[in-house]
Amino acid sequence: MPAIPDHSPDRSPVGSPDRSRVGSRVRRCRLLGLAGSAALAAGGVSAGALPVRDTLAPESGRAALGLVCAYFGLVLLVAAWALLGRAVRGPKPPGRRSLLLTLALWAAPLVLAPPLFSRDVYSYLAQGAMVDARIDVYVHGPSRLGGPLTDEVAPLWQHTPTPYGPLFLACARAIADLSRTEVAPGVLGMRLVALLGVAVMVLCLPVLARHCGADAGTALWLGALNPLVLLHLVGGAHNDAIMLGLLGAGLAAALGRRPVLAVVLVTLAALVKAPAALGLVAIGLLWARQLSGRTRMPRCTAGLSVLGVAAAVTAATTALTGTGYGWIAALDTPVSPQNWSLTSSLGRITGTLLANADSAPIAGLAPFAAPAWHLAGLAATALAALIAWRRHHLRRPLYALGLSLTAVAVLGPAIRPWYVLWGLFLIAATGPDRAVRRAFAVASGVLALAVLPSGFAPQGPQVALATAGGALAVLALWCASRVAAARAAGRVGREPLGSTA
Repeated sequence: MPAIPDHSPDRSPVGSPDRSRVGSRVRRCRLLGLAGSAALAAGGVSAGALPVRDTLAPESGRAALGLVCAYFGLVLLVAAWALLGRAVRGPKPPGRRSLLLTLALWAAPLVLAPPLFSRDVYSYLAQGAMVDARIDVYVHGPSRLGGPLTDEVAPLWQHTPTPYGPLFLACARAIADLSRTEVAPGVLGMRLVALLGVAVMVLCLPVLARHCGADAGTALWLGALNPLVLLHLVGGAHNDAIMLGLLGAGLAAALGRRPVLAVVLVTLAALVKAPAALGLVAIGLLWARQLSGRTRMPRCTAGLSVLGVAAAVTAATTALTGTGYGWIAALDTPVSPQNWSLTSSLGRITGTLLANADSAPIAGLAPFAAPAWHLAGLAATALAALIAWRRHHLRRPLYALGLSLTAVAVLGPAIRPWYVLWGLFLIAATGPDRAVRRAFAVASGVLALAVLPSGFAPQGPQVALATAGGALAVLALWCASRVAAARAAGRVGREPLGSTA
């Protein structure tokens, strides 16, 4: 990957009043976010996705206090990110190094916290141990493994085959082997791998932004300091971090006129999670541009080259990992019945209405409601992707890819908050208009509050506790703003009458 030049804005002399005010504002955001991240990590000690032996009853005092503390910190973190966004979009934005320091400080407490917002990391470890024990993970669920790791997997996924590709399973196998299937070292190992993916994302964002004519600071704010990255890629240690890191590196290589390396990296990303395969379309278009003028059929040549390299990488990786091609059939792994994606929700509503119909033939259609809506969602996804590519493939293929991945996440049969990062990562780097960035920023803030730190579905008392924690944070922010306003008014009142700003 090429070295990343530092284009940090420096429009004011060092020590100027404007520069000092910007630095002070960024430091306040940094400290506010650090306080929120630390409070979230502290609350996660008793309310996070803890190992079974450490899990507390939701009605216990420690769990209740932990949930209040976690949501108090979560709201502070989201507020700090929003305030930092105002500084990034201002006339004197902070430099890139300042943003990276902020990211490191906000992420540090979450690195040491227990798993947050999901128990998927335990499934990763169990699947890695299954591969090590030569159990076919594309046929059997973690229940086939048995032992302490299986106990950590959520009951819903005990009998579910994995949908992940061979590259990720090889990584999970190595970590399960190194940790000797111990839960704590295994979780730390998976989190370190996720942090490596986040680090690659951070390196790629300014490169992609520069090639797309976007502002690197805004790209880092929306695509790296985003609460969803901190909560779910760092705190939750999701394998989406590896997928996005490889995808970003591949696209950066394609823009740097290294198409073969780009295809290799994006294919490896797809061998972690399948949606990254859409990146091959963008690489094919970029490769065709480079071949234009050298051959009469640049698109056909580039397309065949992409398919050939991708097939070779897939065959080699599958042979080296020894997991087989079962991951292709496992892509239709069933989703949870209570998944709150658009199509699944519509399927449940339609099924309930049909089941309650007075006519027996109509009531008999109820079981087909959810599959029908899922097929409709797939058709809508294909249509949305086709429209995005037709409108943007010539000038902004990465933007078209970001929109397509967003459609896959939103219209698919299952959605989790971190799925939005698939498209958001590229949207942040391609610099669309302000309305699109604002929509993704608002969605990020809302989705950051949508899941409990334990990863389980919320119940009435837990929702009340989480709301109380968030309300306390809002009250604290309001009091702090009033104090700051009073101090500012006092300083203005003490200025001499003839002073100038």
